[in-house]
Amino acid sequence: MIEIKHHGAVTGVTGSCHELRLSQATKGSDPSGSDPTLLSAVNPPAGILIDCGLFQGQEESRGSSAADLAIDFPIEHIRALVVTHVHIDHVGRIPYLLAAGFDGPIICSEPSAIMLPEILEDALKIGFTRDRALINRVLELIRARVVPLPYGRWHSVFEEGGGSLKVRLQRAGHILGSAYVECDVVSGTAAERIVFSGDLGAPHSPLLPEPSPPERADRLVIESTYGDKNHEDRETRRYRLKAVLEHALEDGGTVLIPAFSIGRTQELLYEIEGLIAEFGDEAILQAAKGADPLGSDPTLLPATDSKAGAFGVSPQGDRPRSRPGSRPRSESLTWSNLEIVVDSPLAAEFTRIHRDLKPFWDEEARALVAAGRHPLSFEQLTVINSHEDHLNAVEYLAKSHRPCVVIAGSGMCAGGRVVNYLKAMLGDARNDVLFVGYQAAGTPGRNILTYGPRGGWVELDGERYDIRARVHTVGGYSAHAGQEDLLRFVEGIPQPPSEIRIVHGDDEAKRALQGKLRESLPQVAVVIPN
Repeated sequence: MIEIKHHGAVTGVTGSCHELRLSQATKGSDPSGSDPTLLSAVNPPAGILIDCGLFQGQEESRGSSAADLAIDFPIEHIRALVVTHVHIDHVGRIPYLLAAGFDGPIICSEPSAIMLPEILEDALKIGFTRDRALINRVLELIRARVVPLPYGRWHSVFEEGGGSLKVRLQRAGHILGSAYVECDVVSGTAAERIVFSGDLGAPHSPLLPEPSPPERADRLVIESTYGDKNHEDRETRRYRLKAVLEHALEDGGTVLIPAFSIGRTQELLYEIEGLIAEFGDEAILQAAKGADPLGSDPTLLPATDSKAGAFGVSPQGDRPRSRPGSRPRSESLTWSNLEIVVDSPLAAEFTRIHRDLKPFWDEEARALVAAGRHPLSFEQLTVINSHEDHLNAVEYLAKSHRPCVVIAGSGMCAGGRVVNYLKAMLGDARNDVLFVGYQAAGTPGRNILTYGPRGGWVELDGERYDIRARVHTVGGYSAHAGQEDLLRFVEGIPQPPSEIRIVHGDDEAKRALQGKLRESLPQVAVVIPN
């Protein structure tokens, strides 16, 4: 008997965790699987987990929530954990899984094997313990357990008695290292290929090739984050990003972009570098009366030295550049001198890892590098690492009239450095908040998106903050596939699955995708697990 169980969020898009379980037939048992109690009694089940992620906002499983992360399901029979990608909602509960006694391998793609300890170190410091020695022991254990698997190569997890299970990873196009998981399973006389989509990327996303459908899937478990809507095409969203940034920078404010450290930050940098390359000398605005949008008044700049940028930290780039404050007052702000700030040590580290893993980029991105462009390391980019520099930047930008784009985590405003920016800037109409990704119910990001346009307020760290900043969305920058992309992925499987399970989405998105799939594949059982 081959079962699929879901241990993640009952609804919503976080806390992803699935189980593939098989009961192995042995001599004297019931190989047909018609008596599951006999199978379990004769030979206990064996299985694997696909992801083990954190919950966010209001989302919770039947037994655990964001406030209670204990593993609430049996794991004695779990032989391996397979990681689709390293976003925290897919890997954040791994330390709790280890604490519960899991001692099997952690199988993931080669890029994910590099990034997994980095993302978990950050998660451990925030939500698990401040004990550095304990964190190091957990990270050493994780590194020892990780099994890097090249894309397209089968890997045997176990083979014993009448059962076996092997897995293969294929590119999912969601973030660097993301994969969907093909599982070949044999249990007695039953044999199936079961596919778990993980999070699928949108076609033509920057940096990564889009996913190709599997060659076979007897059963498919598929995400539905955007099961009810489609994204703008890349060219449209690129120029919408340009228009939003131009509009937002007219009054000398800060454009604050909450973004996850992995994937979204790098895609935004890639697209902004492209806008700078295309429109470099084109003016964004003229200096506003009474303001100093160009930073030409040194009294308005924070203290710097001759080797530092406007925020007192070294710019992130391959070439030296002049200090932005040296531009004459009469000069218009152009794309080529627009300041871009990444305020996140984790995002900076993952951007460095992205640069080191260019072989996993798509052809377009590699061609830019070959032509001498630096899509993730350009001269207008400044990275803020230390907490002191972060606090100085928040204070400076909140008081100045210097146009700036700040990318800071976390993507749903539920923690991280973006919260300090929001506290300091939401109340000023000069500033803007630009959302480029999904905001889960119950998160500050969802509340800002919902109540900001109405002039409402949001609660941050237990205090209310009025929202006077303008709020924008450019949904096309989601790293998730849209409805048409999901349908194309499913319809591209040569032989339709016998069953499709829709997970990882709000109820409306799941139902919308279910309806579309039932229309196009009426012979397939399309279910939404409870």
